[in-house]
Amino acid sequence: MSELPRPRLEDVFKTSGLPTFTFVQPIRYPDILLSLRTPGRCLVIEGPSGIGKTTAIENALNELGIGQASIKLSAWRKDDVEYIQILPETRNVGTVIVDDFHKLDLAIQEALADYLKVLADGEDKESKIIIVGINRAGDNLIRFAADLVNRIDILRFETEPDEKIEDVINKGSQALRIDIPVKNEIIVDVRGSFYLTQMLCREICLNFQIFQAQEEPRTIEVSYEAIRSHVWDRLGRTFSKRCERFCSGTKIRKEGRAPYLHILNWLANAESWTLDLRDAIRNNPDLRGSVGQVLDKGFLGALINGDNEIRQVLHFAEEADLLTIEDPQFLFFIRNVPWREFARKLGFVSVAFERRYDFALSFAGTNREVAELLFAGLAERELEVFYDKNEQHRMLAQDVEEYLRPIYPSEAQFVVVLLGKDYPKRIWTKIESDAFQARFSEGAVIPIWFSDVDVSTFDISRKACGITWNVDGDPVPQSQVICNLLVQKLAESRNQAKALKSFLQPPLPGMN
Repeated sequence: MSELPRPRLEDVFKTSGLPTFTFVQPIRYPDILLSLRTPGRCLVIEGPSGIGKTTAIENALNELGIGQASIKLSAWRKDDVEYIQILPETRNVGTVIVDDFHKLDLAIQEALADYLKVLADGEDKESKIIIVGINRAGDNLIRFAADLVNRIDILRFETEPDEKIEDVINKGSQALRIDIPVKNEIIVDVRGSFYLTQMLCREICLNFQIFQAQEEPRTIEVSYEAIRSHVWDRLGRTFSKRCERFCSGTKIRKEGRAPYLHILNWLANAESWTLDLRDAIRNNPDLRGSVGQVLDKGFLGALINGDNEIRQVLHFAEEADLLTIEDPQFLFFIRNVPWREFARKLGFVSVAFERRYDFALSFAGTNREVAELLFAGLAERELEVFYDKNEQHRMLAQDVEEYLRPIYPSEAQFVVVLLGKDYPKRIWTKIESDAFQARFSEGAVIPIWFSDVDVSTFDISRKACGITWNVDGDPVPQSQVICNLLVQKLAESRNQAKALKSFLQPPLPGMN
């Protein structure tokens, strides 16, 4: 009797296709089976990439004996999209999997939502649509057809529990007759991803030239840190440049607050594979203006949609401000980025900020046009600027004096004061100037004198070096010159502070 061939590595720890030796039922597997058996009941599977959604569906279909007859379509393939478009007009379509649903145009998503409702109402036994997408795919369907909520099954795949990940490692180890002693380190690192588990175990085997099941049981003595570093270096050839382009944004502002870099860093450290950017901004108020601007002005969406390679690894739902990782390998890569070193390589002056604002503007209402120009110019350079008009919704129902009190003396690195004719005559400018007056001595107040104001109007400001605003000149080029000077001053200040910190103490925790 001939000996059975020994299992091969590529068939055991698989990074594409259905696992043969290492399939582990996800925790929602019984729900999938029940939904697939229910006539007319369409199914939505949502969750991060690499979590095992498609694998679970295909295994369930095979278990029910209908796998061979099912059709799998993907929004990534143009020919498939054309077929998806005509699905609502087709009768008796059988079992159809529509993968990457979130990549479809909104009009196609809406048509599918209406179609699912028709199938459910008719309890169609000949047609079943299975929608597969990233987090919130079900929410998008219900947004188009609210009454779908009771007509379809929405199963959310989150990260799998540690015992499921351990099962994958154990099954693969048994098939190859090996022992992987760094199992616990893998479980911690993959955070519930079947795909990353397969990838890391495969890498360990490759490193020790284990290409098929061993004739005798073998324990692999491996440094997990070395394996992780090797994988990260290899993935860097694919993802490093994408990360650099993303973090630089549409145009890198080296003195700015690096909003795109912080967004990617937040995503890397998030509990799930999807980042709610509005929540992230609320949790990081010192980046509210810079990150809020790239969201509100559509810069983030334009960056992702305009770069095909970035779009392959990140999906941005602009209507909900949700950023989701598409590729589990990319997730592994950004989770292991040395962020401080990466920021320095890109040329950012700083990524850690001690104060909430870079600049606070103080001015009388008659000079708002100038203040508006300065705010716009500084915000465009991805800086945090306190400008009262931009804070009105937060100041509503607040004690304005109490709201303003901490900003000028401590929460802004520099105070830019516009000294027009009416500055000494207004109540609020008096409150503001009282708050920042002591900061003249520390070089934190930058006066801008209007050319039609008598020198004696605000004498203390003349002790500081300031800028003159020509009231008869063109305001736009003047504001641009002033913004450039302010940015240079900020960059110099940050460089000095960074040099002092590196001399006095080790780097701050956070972006390590």
